[in-house]
Amino acid sequence: MEEPDPRRWRLLGLLAVAQFMLILDVTVVAIALPHIETDLGLRRETLTWVVSAYTLMFGGLMLLGGRAADLFGSRRVVLTGLIVFTLASLATGLANGPELLLGGRVAQGIGAALLSPAALSVVTKTFDGEERNKALGIWSAMGGGGSAIGVLLGGLLTAGPGWQWVFYVNVPIGLVVFAVLWRMLPVDLPATRDGRIDVPGALLVTAGTGTAIYALINAGDRGWLSLATLGTLAGAVVLYGVFAWVQRTVRSPLMDLRILTRRPVAAGTFLILVATALMIAIFFLGSFYLQHFQQYGALRTGLLFLPVAIAAIIGAQVAGRLVGHVGARLVALVGFLIAAVGMAVPAIWDGAIAIVTGTTVGTIGIGAAFVAASTTTFAQIDYREAGLASGLLSTFHEFGASLGVAVVSSVAAASLSGTVSTGFTRGFTFAAITAAVAAALAVVVVPAFKSSTGAVHAH
Repeated sequence: MEEPDPRRWRLLGLLAVAQFMLILDVTVVAIALPHIETDLGLRRETLTWVVSAYTLMFGGLMLLGGRAADLFGSRRVVLTGLIVFTLASLATGLANGPELLLGGRVAQGIGAALLSPAALSVVTKTFDGEERNKALGIWSAMGGGGSAIGVLLGGLLTAGPGWQWVFYVNVPIGLVVFAVLWRMLPVDLPATRDGRIDVPGALLVTAGTGTAIYALINAGDRGWLSLATLGTLAGAVVLYGVFAWVQRTVRSPLMDLRILTRRPVAAGTFLILVATALMIAIFFLGSFYLQHFQQYGALRTGLLFLPVAIAAIIGAQVAGRLVGHVGARLVALVGFLIAAVGMAVPAIWDGAIAIVTGTTVGTIGIGAAFVAASTTTFAQIDYREAGLASGLLSTFHEFGASLGVAVVSSVAAASLSGTVSTGFTRGFTFAAITAAVAAALAVVVVPAFKSSTGAVHAH
C-alpha cells in the first residue's frame, strides 16, 4: 500500500488559506459598503451588486471550474484561478467608479470559480477515511470562519488604510501562496480526457441566476408581485429551462443533471443554499444596522463581529466531530433551529447587543448546517465525480450568498437608505422564519444515514 505524502497537511493548510481568501471576499466588503457608497456615489441597487457580482460569477462558473479540474488536472486550474483572483483584487482596489469596481468583482469571481472546486478536488484525493473527516473539518472551519472574519477584517482595514485595502490585502497573500503551491502541488493527470468545456451551459446558468438576482434586488422598489418583478423571474426560469435542455443535448454537458435526482445530493445542495443565504443576510443586515442606524464606525463594527467569527468556527468544528456519530439529518435540524433562535433575537429586540448576541448564536447553527450539507452531498459520490460534485456544492453556496443579499436588501430597503429600523426588523424576522422552515424541511429531505468515511464541505 502506498504511503501517504507526509507533506499533505501542509498542502491542506495552503489550500485552506487560498479558500479562506475566496470566502473572506464575500463578506469582507460588508463593513466597507457604506464607505464605498459614499466615495463612489453608488445607489442601493448598485451597492448590492458589489456583493452579488462576485458571488454570481463565483457560483455561476463553479461547475465550469469543477469540469476544468477534471479535464486539465487540478494543479493547473488551482494555479490559474489563484493568479486571476489575485490580479483582479488589485484592479478592484484601484477602482474610482462603479464600472471598474464591478468589473473587478466579476473577474475575482471568475478566478474564485476556477480555484475553489479544483482545490477541493485536491483535498478529496489527498485524504481518505478518518483523515478526511479531520481534513474537511479544517476546511469547513476555514470556510465558515472566513465568512465571519471577513466582516472583522473589513472593519479593521476600512477604518485604517481605507476600503480599497479590503481588496489590496489579497495581493501579497495570493502571490506568496501561488509561489509555494507552484512547488508543492503534485502534477496530476486529468480525471478524464473525454470531453470538452461546456461554455454555453455555464453562461446560461449564470445568466439565469443573474436575472433572478436582478429581480430580487429591485423587488423592494418595484413590488414583489409587480409585473416587472414577476416577468423578470419568469425570464430566469426560461433561461434555466434552456440550460437544462442544453445539458441533455450537447456532447459534453457541464453537468449530468441526473446527479440532482439523487436524494443526498439534492438535500445537500438545498442545505448549503439556505445556510449561505442566511449567513450573508445577517452579516449584511448587521453591518448596515450598526453603521447606518447606530452610527458606529467601521472599526467598532468590525470588532463587534469577533464573537461571530469564533462562533462560525466552533459550529463547524463541533458538527464535524458529531456528524459521523449522530448523522447529518440531526445536525442540520439542530443547526437550523439554533440559527432560527439566534436571528429571532434582533427580530424581537432592538439594539446593538441584540444584533451581536443573535448573530453569534445564529452563526453557530449555520456553521453546523454547512457541515451537514457537505456530508450529505458527498455520501454517495464516486471518486470520478469529485470535481463535478465539488463544483455543484460550491455553486449552490455562492448562489445562496447572491440570493440572500438580494432578498434582504429588498426586504430591508427602507432601513438601508434611511433612519428607520423597521426594515431591519423585517429582515431578521424573514431570516428567522426561513431558518425554522429549513429545519422542518431538513427532517423530510435529508437521508437518515451516518457517514463514517467523511465528506466534502464546499466552504
